[in-house]
Amino acid sequence: MKVLLINGSPHPQGCTFTALNEVAAELQKCGVQTEIVHVGNKAIRGCIGCFKCSELGHCVFDNDLINEVAKKFAEADGLVVGSPVYYAGMNGTLKSFLDRLFFSTPFSKRFKVGAAVVSARRAGTTATFDQLNKFFTISEMPVVSSHYWNNVHGNSAQEVMQDEEGLQTMRSLGRNMAFLISAINAEKQRSGLPEEEPERMVTNFIR
Repeated sequence: MKVLLINGSPHPQGCTFTALNEVAAELQKCGVQTEIVHVGNKAIRGCIGCFKCSELGHCVFDNDLINEVAKKFAEADGLVVGSPVYYAGMNGTLKSFLDRLFFSTPFSKRFKVGAAVVSARRAGTTATFDQLNKFFTISEMPVVSSHYWNNVHGNSAQEVMQDEEGLQTMRSLGRNMAFLISAINAEKQRSGLPEEEPERMVTNFIR
């Protein structure tokens, strides 16, 4: 079992990383391999809607992390996306990254498990949390929860380490994620995944 963790913060060792690292440590205790990828400090452009990915099987822009991370995502059983809060939302680089990652990848994300982790000094965490979860729920990815919303608070990594409730939330998230991945894999081997309808329906409201 393997989980890919995405750090959307421009600070590789900052608050968001501290939270993700806590999740990763717990996953490792449960026998899950982890890898943290830092994207927030990269120059990543947004999707331009060219639809070339439908022909190529990957994003047409091959000079940043998107296609490299896509391969890791395809092999992973789960994805954790961590973001700082910028004006009550995820940071712009991470938004561009996720738009292109999810749109350009042809592989099925169905029943890979997903989780969002949010870091803030004070507020905006739940709005960002909701925004991140949209990527999972449109992709048939079960969303992993904890005993509280998956957020930590602090203005520095050192302050996050003092957020005992937040860190405990991260550890619970890691354990829950490991369990859910294991349960899905076991049921997949026993009975397979739920049946899919043969044709995907697309309804336009203007005809």
